[in-house]
Amino acid sequence: MKHVEFVPTGVCSRLISFDLSDDGCIHNLAFLGGCSGNLKAISKLLEGKKAKEAAEILFGNTCGPRPTSCADQLSKALLQALTDSSK
Repeated sequence: MKHVEFVPTGVCSRLISFDLSDDGCIHNLAFLGGCSGNLKAISKLLEGKKAKEAAEILFGNTCGPRPTSCADQLSKALLQALTDSSK
Protein backbone atom coordinates (compact mmCIF):
# COMPACT_ATOMS: atom_id res chain seq x y z
CA MET A 1 0.00 0.00 0.00
CA LYS A 2 1.29 3.43 -0.97
CA HIS A 3 0.48 6.60 1.01
CA VAL A 4 -0.04 9.75 -1.08
CA GLU A 5 -0.16 13.39 -0.02
CA PHE A 6 -1.11 15.89 -2.72
CA VAL A 7 -1.18 19.69 -2.44
CA PRO A 8 -4.10 20.91 -4.56
CA THR A 9 -4.10 24.26 -6.37
CA GLY A 10 -6.92 26.70 -7.04
CA VAL A 11 -9.28 25.26 -4.40
CA CYS A 12 -10.10 25.71 -0.72
CA SER A 13 -8.68 22.39 0.48
CA ARG A 14 -5.00 22.54 1.35
CA LEU A 15 -4.09 18.85 1.30
CA ILE A 16 -5.49 15.61 -0.08
CA SER A 17 -4.19 12.37 1.40
CA PHE A 18 -5.06 8.76 0.65
CA ASP A 19 -3.65 5.26 0.47
CA LEU A 20 -3.51 3.42 -2.83
CA SER A 21 -3.54 -0.35 -2.57
CA ASP A 22 -1.54 -2.63 -4.85
CA ASP A 23 -4.70 -3.35 -6.85
CA GLY A 24 -5.34 0.37 -7.43
CA CYS A 25 -8.05 0.95 -4.84
CA ILE A 26 -8.52 4.07 -2.71
CA HIS A 27 -8.38 3.86 1.09
CA ASN A 28 -8.33 6.42 3.92
CA LEU A 29 -9.11 9.40 1.68
CA ALA A 30 -9.07 12.70 3.58
CA PHE A 31 -9.07 16.39 2.74
CA LEU A 32 -7.63 19.20 4.86
CA GLY A 33 -9.82 22.27 4.48
CA GLY A 34 -12.56 22.76 1.93
CA CYS A 35 -16.27 22.00 2.24
CA SER A 36 -16.17 19.53 5.11
CA GLY A 37 -19.49 17.74 4.61
CA ASN A 38 -19.12 17.30 0.87
CA LEU A 39 -15.53 16.14 1.09
CA LYS A 40 -16.31 13.68 3.90
CA ALA A 41 -19.09 12.28 1.69
CA ILE A 42 -16.74 11.91 -1.28
CA SER A 43 -14.24 10.13 0.99
CA LYS A 44 -16.89 7.66 2.15
CA LEU A 45 -18.21 7.06 -1.37
CA LEU A 46 -14.76 6.33 -2.77
CA GLU A 47 -13.49 4.02 -0.01
CA GLY A 48 -12.37 0.78 -1.67
CA LYS A 49 -13.17 2.01 -5.20
CA LYS A 50 -10.78 1.80 -8.14
CA ALA A 51 -8.69 4.98 -8.41
CA LYS A 52 -8.74 5.01 -12.22
CA GLU A 53 -12.53 4.87 -12.37
CA ALA A 54 -12.90 7.58 -9.70
CA ALA A 55 -10.41 9.84 -11.52
CA GLU A 56 -12.29 9.45 -14.80
CA ILE A 57 -15.60 10.39 -13.15
CA LEU A 58 -14.27 13.40 -11.22
CA PHE A 59 -11.91 14.85 -13.87
CA GLY A 60 -12.95 18.30 -15.06
CA ASN A 61 -15.48 18.96 -12.29
CA THR A 62 -15.59 22.69 -11.44
CA CYS A 63 -16.56 24.68 -8.36
CA GLY A 64 -18.39 27.97 -8.89
CA PRO A 65 -16.35 30.25 -11.17
CA ARG A 66 -13.14 28.24 -10.62
CA PRO A 67 -11.82 26.13 -13.49
CA THR A 68 -11.20 23.26 -11.02
CA SER A 69 -12.60 21.82 -7.78
CA CYS A 70 -11.49 19.63 -4.91
CA ALA A 71 -12.92 16.65 -6.81
CA ASP A 72 -11.00 17.62 -9.96
CA GLN A 73 -7.82 18.05 -7.92
CA LEU A 74 -8.43 14.60 -6.40
CA SER A 75 -8.66 13.17 -9.92
CA LYS A 76 -5.26 14.71 -10.71
CA ALA A 77 -3.79 13.27 -7.49
CA LEU A 78 -5.17 9.81 -8.29
CA LEU A 79 -3.87 9.84 -11.86
CA GLN A 80 -0.45 11.02 -10.69
CA ALA A 81 -0.32 8.30 -8.03
CA LEU A 82 -1.32 5.64 -10.58
CA THR A 83 1.33 6.87 -13.02
CA ASP A 84 3.99 6.91 -10.29
CA SER A 85 3.01 3.38 -9.23
CA SER A 86 3.41 2.01 -12.73
CA LYS A 87 7.04 3.18 -13.01
